[in-house]
Amino acid sequence: MATSLSGSVAKVPAATLGFWIIKILATTLGETGGDAVSMSMNLGYLAGTAIFMVVFVAAVLAQVRASRFRPFLYWGTIVASTTVGTTMADFATRSLGIGYTGGSALLLVLLAACIVAWYASLGTVAISSVDSPRAELFYWLTIMFSQTLGTALGDWTADTAGLGYLGAAMIFGGLLLVLLGSFLLTRVSRVALFWMAFVLTRPLGAVVGDFLDKPVASGGLALSRYVATAMLLAAILVLIVVLPQTAAKKPH
Repeated sequence: MATSLSGSVAKVPAATLGFWIIKILATTLGETGGDAVSMSMNLGYLAGTAIFMVVFVAAVLAQVRASRFRPFLYWGTIVASTTVGTTMADFATRSLGIGYTGGSALLLVLLAACIVAWYASLGTVAISSVDSPRAELFYWLTIMFSQTLGTALGDWTADTAGLGYLGAAMIFGGLLLVLLGSFLLTRVSRVALFWMAFVLTRPLGAVVGDFLDKPVASGGLALSRYVATAMLLAAILVLIVVLPQTAAKKPH
């Protein structure tokens, strides 16, 4: 298993504009792909979660064993986290009957606990420090909880709050613009801004994914989940090749 890198780079990508574009597409794919398995294939949320969890765990283990940052492996693991996040959130909020509000609250607590444990263990939650097996495991566990929370939060905003898919997308898009303004104009912790943005891109992708594949009567476009997933996957693969993919550097 890989140990801490001797150089000054981490095993995850730098948070560039390209990173955020691919991240949003990946979270949207997670929604359409997760729904394709659990709904369109009629496998249910529990079976879908089991399938995607196996894929996610295998991807994380491959990521941990990798000697350096590998773009396709990294983004494959991100996609796996978004799909398992979708089915996990749907299972918690629908099958367990705790609703979008209860599910969002529960997942927020789990995410916060994971970040606190990570910080208590390693003294930082910055992505530039993700260069050892322990840091990577905390990183991917945090990501899984953030993806799951984002799904539940997106559903809560679109359905429970009654904003609809486009209204919810505008809300989350606006919040991301606020974070961008804070990044450009203030000295707010970059680490805190990163994780807030990381969480908020998930509900944005979730509601956009729902808008693409939900019935017209429910406010969606009624696109095939399989077609939408394939198109999003193709776009992600192209962008991984076209956009610069560099590892995050540790501060000197």
